[in-house]
Amino acid sequence: MRKNNVVEHPTSSSDIKPIKLLPPKLDNRKSLVKALQQRKTIREISDKKLSLQALSNLLWAACRVNRKKGPFGIPGRTTATPSNSQKIDVYFALQEGIYKYNTYHHKLISIVAGNLRSLAIGLGQSKFGANSSVRLIYIADMNKLFNTSGYQEPGLHDPEIQKSYYYIDTGLIAGNVYLFASAQGLAS
Repeated sequence: MRKNNVVEHPTSSSDIKPIKLLPPKLDNRKSLVKALQQRKTIREISDKKLSLQALSNLLWAACRVNRKKGPFGIPGRTTATPSNSQKIDVYFALQEGIYKYNTYHHKLISIVAGNLRSLAIGLGQSKFGANSSVRLIYIADMNKLFNTSGYQEPGLHDPEIQKSYYYIDTGLIAGNVYLFASAQGLAS
């Protein structure tokens, strides 16, 4: 963690509690067309905390299980994923610490305590939005791809094709997040 340009070591996850999310409220009255019309990248991002309800709704939009049975007999999510492998795990860097989103139980599991948001940047990116209330981190778990019924597809044994799968997955989740943010008047 950075404080006055000094990196502090994070504390263990036992120092922060998991976050039990509220059930998502899905009664938004803004149409998809309106959200698309208003979608834009906003570079002035506030550090004001999202309400627990807004965070819950954002996570639902990002990649929550929305049906018990999807392709290959496993639960389906709000985002499409090649072969329904669901290989992208979404982590959230909040002021309190970093959490992993459990899509099945709709809760945040504590990983590490400490304000590490400024460290949650992509390779070669600036520290833009380092103090935003939420930083999303997308992690590809290739074991999920290898253990899916869809892995029998011949092309999936090629590492370059595997990359295209997790690039697509991440883009679809990010697209849902952008649309949600637009519909809620949030910066993204």
